[in-house]
Amino acid sequence: MIVARHALVRSPRHTTRTGFTLMEVLVVAAILVILAGTGTIILFRYLEDAKVNAAKVGVKNLETAIEGYKLSHGQYPASLEAVATAEPGRPAYIEVDGLKDPWGNVYNYEPQTLNPQSGKPLIWSGGPDGASKITNWSTTQTQ
Repeated sequence: MIVARHALVRSPRHTTRTGFTLMEVLVVAAILVILAGTGTIILFRYLEDAKVNAAKVGVKNLETAIEGYKLSHGQYPASLEAVATAEPGRPAYIEVDGLKDPWGNVYNYEPQTLNPQSGKPLIWSGGPDGASKITNWSTTQTQ
């Protein structure tokens, strides 16, 4: 079968497109960069909020451990290390890892500072910036 030569040559109207233009690729790349940047900001904000919530839970766990120590010994411990130390025949009230906040700092404990309403000693973390307190008396305070 012989094909006419003019049938093999395509007319300009029937050209097929085989790829993307540089402009289309740049637009898609710009959109992806904007989405990734926005997603990263949201993710880091979420992670920081999770650390603040973990610090609040850590403070409450320490408060529970200190209350358990008081029930056993009749008084609050002099330091946080006392509740993380096992006694003969009795496990520790809290793990040693529970003495550090999510930012790697040791929780602060002030046994001489008692809440006027509940009589509980002050336990606090410096928070993400060290300036805001996360305490067992309230959620977050600024100094």
